[in-house]
Amino acid sequence: MPRMASAVLARLYAADSGSLTAAELVARLRVSPATVSAAVGYLQEQALIRRDRDPGSRRDRYVIDESAWYRATLAGARTNERLAATARDGADALGSATPAGVRLLGMSEYLERVGLDMVRSAERWRAHLAR
Repeated sequence: MPRMASAVLARLYAADSGSLTAAELVARLRVSPATVSAAVGYLQEQALIRRDRDPGSRRDRYVIDESAWYRATLAGARTNERLAATARDGADALGSATPAGVRLLGMSEYLERVGLDMVRSAERWRAHLAR
């Protein structure tokens, strides 16, 4: 994870509310708004944080909640699924009997299996935490 994204994530975890505005992140981290924007963009892509609107305000609030790692795991599994499909297409295009095709097919099978394992594990943890 990039250094500034890690810093933003740590600040959100350390905040009692689990949320901060962009202005609060800028002030606490002593960085530019653009730096915070890039970091929160990365964290949103990873599904680790979400953006909420401050009630009665135009300000965005960045939030980390108890489902953050569940969502991030599912997002990672979806990424693995896309990579597996691309590798499978590459193996088909090159021929599954060629050395490159065999490597791509192996990559596809690995990513597919790991993605399924990630989803199963996330679901087990979600059920465990719900108890």
